[in-house]
Amino acid sequence: MSRVPDPGGPVRLSAWVHGRVQGVGFRWWTRSRALELGLTGFAANKSDGRVHVVARGPREACQRLLDQLRGGDTPGTVETVVEDWSDAGEAFDGFVER
Repeated sequence: MSRVPDPGGPVRLSAWVHGRVQGVGFRWWTRSRALELGLTGFAANKSDGRVHVVARGPREACQRLLDQLRGGDTPGTVETVVEDWSDAGEAFDGFVER
């Protein structure tokens, strides 16, 4: 018997942020916004210059973080954000910079 997902339950947002987003305080800024929204997860630099953001929590809060990532008030320069939504999966302890 499969369980129907709770529409108000947590989700997982994976966002790959492209642009000049390393070495400018972007991960710290993202962590601050995520914590303000009550999200858990991480922001990690990738070797190709992107930052990978994974956030877990209510869909509305994850959407607000995604909107902020695209909003133009970030450190550095965001060219594009590629998003992927999935089930919440395992829980994170806080929101960290990797």
